[in-house]
Amino acid sequence: MNRNEVLKLLDQKKINYRCVEHPAVYTMEQMHALHLDGDDLIAKNLFLRDDKKKNYYLVSIGTDDAVNLKELRQVIGSRPLSFASDGDLKKLLNLEKGSVTPLGILNDETCTVHFFADLRFKNHLIGVHPMENTATVWLPAEDLMELLKEHGNPVQYIQIHQIL
Repeated sequence: MNRNEVLKLLDQKKINYRCVEHPAVYTMEQMHALHLDGDDLIAKNLFLRDDKKKNYYLVSIGTDDAVNLKELRQVIGSRPLSFASDGDLKKLLNLEKGSVTPLGILNDETCTVHFFADLRFKNHLIGVHPMENTATVWLPAEDLMELLKEHGNPVQYIQIHQIL
């Protein structure tokens, strides 16, 4: 799926969203510099793997949060974690570095990537890229979770602020 296909899918599913075009951003600092309305609801997305490269995880956290991977490992019941490679990102989610988004899970043909969202997003909007880093889409987090679950991927809320 590409950006247009994602937006079309959101329309077909009757998911309310707001999409804002902006210059390409590669860091959260660049994202904040845009001063977008709702930028406190934008997710920072981490694409992780275990040490055996058997399990992959996409974790959405608050923009100013950092995660202790050793503690996150305990919370999600994983082997030791590290960041997945750009090659894995392309192969599994068909995304480029700087465009990591939970919507990329819709490109996960084997439904192996586990998605974890910070509990702060539950019952709120979440801002994510629509497959490319030149726009941001705000949608209800519950709709995002349901969309990914319908695709066949495991999804779960976790309390990230406890593992900072």
